[in-house]
Amino acid sequence: MNRLFWICVAGAAGTGARYLVGVWTIRRFGPAFPVGTLIVNLLGCFLIAFVMNVAAARSWPETTRLALTVGFLGGFTTYSSFNYETTRLAAGGGTQAAALNVLVTLIGGLAAGLLGILASRVFR
Repeated sequence: MNRLFWICVAGAAGTGARYLVGVWTIRRFGPAFPVGTLIVNLLGCFLIAFVMNVAAARSWPETTRLALTVGFLGGFTTYSSFNYETTRLAAGGGTQAAALNVLVTLIGGLAAGLLGILASRVFR
């Protein structure tokens, strides 16, 4: 029960952080392109790779690892938003913007994940 509590608390924090990134990006870049979703997805890819590798190397408690990955990052990352916003762009005639979003998210996510693994080596 203790583990579930910390996962839920971390999930709420991740959800709040995702909301704040979305608010900031709309103010900064406008609503035409889903910059907030792109940022949280790429950052989430980096952070999950980073956390999992540091946690394994440093033998973090399982509850800590799960709270950060399943909880915080589960609430923070937004694949369902990515899917909806991409299909909305395509359905609205923005097929190039939709394709760009898919391309940058997939390639950027893979790159961010690899960078997370590399960065985690500093903390081993």
